[in-house]
Amino acid sequence: MICRLHSAGKDATALFFGLHRHEVLLKPQYQRLRIGQIEGEKQKIKTPAPGDLSRVPYAEPTWLTPVFKSPYYNDSHRALQKAAREFVDTVIYPDAQLCEENNKRASATVLKAMGENGINPMRLGPGKHLHGLKLLGGVKGEEFDYFHELVLTQELSRVYARGYADGLNGGMVIGLPPVKNFGQEPLRSKVMKEVLSADKVICLAISEAFAGSDVAGLRCEAKKCEDGSGWIINGTKKWITGGMHADYFSVGCKTEGGLTMFLVPRGEGVETKPIKTSYSSTAGTAYIEFKNVKVPNENMLGPEDGGLLVILSNFNHERWVMCCGSARSSRLIVEECIKWAAQRYVFGKPLLAQPVIRQK
Repeated sequence: MICRLHSAGKDATALFFGLHRHEVLLKPQYQRLRIGQIEGEKQKIKTPAPGDLSRVPYAEPTWLTPVFKSPYYNDSHRALQKAAREFVDTVIYPDAQLCEENNKRASATVLKAMGENGINPMRLGPGKHLHGLKLLGGVKGEEFDYFHELVLTQELSRVYARGYADGLNGGMVIGLPPVKNFGQEPLRSKVMKEVLSADKVICLAISEAFAGSDVAGLRCEAKKCEDGSGWIINGTKKWITGGMHADYFSVGCKTEGGLTMFLVPRGEGVETKPIKTSYSSTAGTAYIEFKNVKVPNENMLGPEDGGLLVILSNFNHERWVMCCGSARSSRLIVEECIKWAAQRYVFGKPLLAQPVIRQK
């Protein structure tokens, strides 16, 4: 392939690859940079096909390498990994790159496809909510374990777009479990169905400007209605991932005897404002105000004044998911560094600049 930069008529391939990644040329908007192919030349960089495993050292977990045998992964884990890798490469990745640039939320078609393939319920971990479901890769819901969830979470981390990854129903992963584990029927089943099918979006609203990691210090307050029919919520929440996109909010509130969790639908008295962050706005990070928002008693998640138990038990799974994603993201960084160095070597650029010797 020949690339021209600045110096008209000269082969600037080495210069180009010293500044850019090879994947740049695969994007439609940059096809104009490709002006031809040198006759008789062989391709030096092979573009991976969707679903392919990386051949870069340390880029893949050891259990995916042919020479390594693990007692923890069976054929169903491998089938899920293969199906998830292809789904991410073909369905999610293109949308992630587009949204990361335009700061828009994940496309409804992508979220819907995740619901139809059982990805949304799988992200909540093993449980009865998966029983009888047809899952990605042919995995049976009754056999789904935490290694399956590890595989799925790590494949979803490969979108190369951190803000998009959080906006890709990241709020559901931490906001829906309180409904699943502590919600009352029939509200529980209704909300679970709506969110897992991607008809609705939910987020977790705990953090406040006055109580970041100090959960016990929450100031957002819920008071009982005089007639006992429900609760009135007043207060604010800050740094809420997915808050701009949410139809439902799992909200931690201060009550007379402690803390209580509530499911609050978006409606009158609920206002969300975007918060600028160091990554893209596609995450939907929000500042939320609750102004005299009334919710019925049926929307209470767990017992009255028992919200601390609900919140802390929910953190266990949240931390597990974060560990899975962080470990895989670390591999992505190593892979990118090695690919960058190898690309510069292939096209004749030195791996490291020569040291500058200063004369005294």
